[in-house]
Amino acid sequence: MFISSSISVITSGFPHRAPRSASVFFSDPYDSHPLWFKPSFFPSPGFDSESFISELRTFVAFDTLRYELRSHLASLNRELVDLINRDYADFVNLSAKLVDIDSTVVRMRAPHLDLREKINGFRGSVEDAISGVRSELRQRSNAADAGEVLELLLDAFHGVSKVEKLIKVLPSTPFDSMGRSCMSDENPKQQDGTAMRETQSTLLERIACEMNRLKFYMAHAQVSIVHLLHHNLPFIEKMEKRIQSASVLLDASLGHCFIDGLNNSDTSVLYNCLRAYAATNNTKNAEEIFHTTIVAPFTHKIIARETSAGAAGTSGDIKHFIAKDCKMLLEVSSTEKSGLHVFNFLANSILKEVLSAIQKVKPGAFSPGRPTEFLKNYKASLDFLAYLEGRVTDLTSFSELDRMAYQLSHVTCAFCEGYCPSSSAVTNFRAEAIYVEFMKQWNVGVYFSLRFQEIAGSLDSALTSASLDSDSDKKSSPNLIIRQSVTLLECLRSCWKEDILVFCAADKFLRLTFQHLSRYCNWVLSAVNARKSNGGSLSPGCEWAVSATAEDFVYVIHDVNCLLSEVRGDYVEHISHYLSPCSSEVLDMVRKSMLQGAESLQNVLALLNKTIIEVIVDKSVEHLRQLKGITTTLMMNKPLPVRHSPYAVGLLRPLKAFLEGDKVTHYLTHETREELLLCTLTEITKQYYELAAKHVSEEKIKETLLQKHRQNAQKRASAASCVSDHNETGTDKMCMQLFLDLQEYGRNISVFGLNPEDIPSYCSPLAMRYTCG
Repeated sequence: MFISSSISVITSGFPHRAPRSASVFFSDPYDSHPLWFKPSFFPSPGFDSESFISELRTFVAFDTLRYELRSHLASLNRELVDLINRDYADFVNLSAKLVDIDSTVVRMRAPHLDLREKINGFRGSVEDAISGVRSELRQRSNAADAGEVLELLLDAFHGVSKVEKLIKVLPSTPFDSMGRSCMSDENPKQQDGTAMRETQSTLLERIACEMNRLKFYMAHAQVSIVHLLHHNLPFIEKMEKRIQSASVLLDASLGHCFIDGLNNSDTSVLYNCLRAYAATNNTKNAEEIFHTTIVAPFTHKIIARETSAGAAGTSGDIKHFIAKDCKMLLEVSSTEKSGLHVFNFLANSILKEVLSAIQKVKPGAFSPGRPTEFLKNYKASLDFLAYLEGRVTDLTSFSELDRMAYQLSHVTCAFCEGYCPSSSAVTNFRAEAIYVEFMKQWNVGVYFSLRFQEIAGSLDSALTSASLDSDSDKKSSPNLIIRQSVTLLECLRSCWKEDILVFCAADKFLRLTFQHLSRYCNWVLSAVNARKSNGGSLSPGCEWAVSATAEDFVYVIHDVNCLLSEVRGDYVEHISHYLSPCSSEVLDMVRKSMLQGAESLQNVLALLNKTIIEVIVDKSVEHLRQLKGITTTLMMNKPLPVRHSPYAVGLLRPLKAFLEGDKVTHYLTHETREELLLCTLTEITKQYYELAAKHVSEEKIKETLLQKHRQNAQKRASAASCVSDHNETGTDKMCMQLFLDLQEYGRNISVFGLNPEDIPSYCSPLAMRYTCG
């Protein structure tokens, strides 16, 4: 058949297994596969051909695997052909049986179309019913909202009427329009006036509560009406006018009652008035009344009569005024569980008036242009704020800086007689806008900049001096010698003086301290480098180092040691004492930083010692230039030397003169002198050996060349025998002379109390006598 022939053509490209013989007829069938070949895995959804082949290739040859796959493909093709041939007749007759299929489809579609029309009609009726129900529910909701709004409006109307009636009762109480008590002859007793004030304040508190409730009703009713009608009602506008008029009358009456309570120091009246202000959310009005009525007149009177020099007296008068005339109101407003914590008379009344009075009367008090007066005023203001917060009871045992540090520290402390009875009250006080504005007036950054220029300028002026001057004034630092070191110590101490330091800028002054130490160390390093460069590219202030002697560097070493002792000792304790209010972690960090700054000074000492050694070695090496004359002195016709050269005696004279000088014995410690002695001798001996070895090597080369020249010049073989092997050469004489010189050099070393053999480089020149050849 066609399909069969087509498949046979397709599969003809694959090799087929040869027909089996009769001997293997009863063996495995033709389509059998090895055990490792599982065709059942192929139809699975998770089958992966690449992983299948990679797994089989580990133990099956590629040709075998390909053969089995092609055999399986051939068997599948045969099965496909068999399936097609089996049902081929039905497949061919399929098109002949499909007759009038369109009419059949139409008949089957008719019931479905009828059912769809019925469903659409039912859906429309249901949607109409749902929309009707929703409309009715919306109308019911609007009616309920309108009823609620109407109820709110009725409550508001009754509330306005009640407030107006209560306000009409107020004039019957004994207060005139100015809020002063108007006692009649019929009520002459003080308790009658007190009772009337209390009645008045109680009534005002009640009116305030009603007014608060009225505003609540009006706010909700207005929002609902605008939501329903999208516009306001004339009734609402008329009610708002009545409420506004009642609010004006209430504020006036409440203000008069509050002032009368302040003038008469009536605690009950103040409680009632403050609760009334809190109920109407009008705390700013109460704070402003207390500010303008009580605080402002007294503050203006006190500050106006004081000069800038009397700032401390002004602060004391204000403190006395607060303790006398303001304490009662402050205690009333800070009563626990009274609901009066919303008032902050400290900030918005007292501190506000103090700031305003200073800005008007003493505008220069905030100017950092005069640092001394600025710091004095700043400390006075901090003391005043600490008094308001009430964080310290007795500070008489504290210095001014310690008191300031303690006041500014935000650690939890025991609150005492003050007006902030808790840490939360202090936090609220500091969070007020007037407190932030008051602290912004003190530009500590500019103050530090001026102090920075003042302190750092003096040090920079001293370090840029071209000479190494000694300090004539020994009062400030009796142990230091040169003026640069004295200026550094004065600058370091100035950073932490009581009349300079501002605690809130302590980190900046600490950084300035490190900058001073670094600047001094760089000055010393520049001086050392300037001496090495012999005057080339000098930095300002390092000119003295070009011609400096070893004694000059002794002064610098002495001062560096003194500075190290000061920084690591009293100076660190001094800073830690001033920073004692800080946490232990901060103190430990400051101590470690200061010790690291001292390490830079410690590193400078090694360079200074090395510089002194180089200065002495340079002077001693000048005597070694006489080594060049040994060759000329020891001619071939002269005998072997029997005594040392003259230069060997003066080789260590610069070192001896240096160590026996008064400056070294007075300003250097014994350990430093011993270190300089050993290092200097080691360096001199090293250069001595190198120079001697160089001359010996050159002499050997000269003799070798001379001997070759003589041998070439000789024409007879007997002439060579005329030269005796036992004659002493110039090299031998030079080595002998060097040996004698080194013996004298070793005796000179012993004078210093050292064993020459302890110097490693000393043993090498001694061997030259035996290696000269």
